Amino acid sequence: MVSSVAKSNLAPLRSFCFLNSVFHFRNLRELTWLLITICYLTSQSLADDGDFMEEFLKREYSLVKPYRGLGFSSSSQWDLMGTAMVTPDHVRLTPDLQSRQGAVWSRIPLLLQDWELRVQFKVHGQGKKNLNGDGLAIWLTRDRMKNGPVFGNMNHFSGLGIFVDTYPNDDKTHDRTFPYISVMLGNGTLSYDHDRDGRSTELGGCTAMARNSVYDNFFLVRYSKNQLTLMVDVDGKQEWRECADITGVRLPTGYFLGASSATGDLSDNHDIISMKLYELTVERTPQEAEEGEVVTIPRVDNMEQFQGKCSTIIINLKSSFSALHRIGTITQGGVAASVKS
Repeated sequence: MVSSVAKSNLAPLRSFCFLNSVFHFRNLRELTWLLITICYLTSQSLADDGDFMEEFLKREYSLVKPYRGLGFSSSSQWDLMGTAMVTPDHVRLTPDLQSRQGAVWSRIPLLLQDWELRVQFKVHGQGKKNLNGDGLAIWLTRDRMKNGPVFGNMNHFSGLGIFVDTYPNDDKTHDRTFPYISVMLGNGTLSYDHDRDGRSTELGGCTAMARNSVYDNFFLVRYSKNQLTLMVDVDGKQEWRECADITGVRLPTGYFLGASSATGDLSDNHDIISMKLYELTVERTPQEAEEGEVVTIPRVDNMEQFQGKCSTIIINLKSSFSALHRIGTITQGGVAASVKS
């Protein structure tokens, strides 16, 4: 009797425990599915963002860790020159030693019409302020792998040069603070005036305190619809600051990306950490598409935008383009004469 009563009293308890465990199991199962769903959606969202960036990042034109495709083999996409060397963390163009030149150049011509280049770099050394030099340059030029006096590259280049100048050669002029980042557009006849820190051919620039900085140093070059924009991020704020904005820029396609550096009596370590090139998707009106031209010589259309900065730029560019025009006229006349004869 006692046994049957005890069993009958335990039956509801067992039923309650069973239902309670089932309830908890169902809640746990639903919670698990909820967490899986959240993780899946989050991962998909992150993957979509990654694919969005990957869609525009052009790896064949980019130089990033672990720096595959860089070297002397036939399959390499980038060439080293001079003192340039590869480490796990950077491509060192020049060490902190006197009279060194180094460069890295892409083997693949850039065929994009609208693009953005983001460069992470580092300039550092033992020398005190204004006892260091000379700086580094990023290039998009017709010729590649040429030694010369312009931050380790040839003078009279044809294309775009972005200069990170760390030493003031023209110490009589106090219109800027160094390091100074500037833009130059070369047409094959313009000469970079090293003694005046390129003032006579500069299209725009700004001070960027990037030497021996505790922050990561970046600059961005964007070229779209004949507008060239230079922006910097060197103060650890992780936001872009406009450095130069130039309209009417005409750049040919098929030029080569590169980076170079040089030291003289003064020196620094000049490192490239990454060069990432993105293709920009830009909508154009039918009129803009129709007005598109094949550019063969780099130029700037509206030189009036520089009148307030430096009239010498206008004089140099106009005389340079006039010389090119005369050369073309003489060539055409020679061809015409030969055809008549």
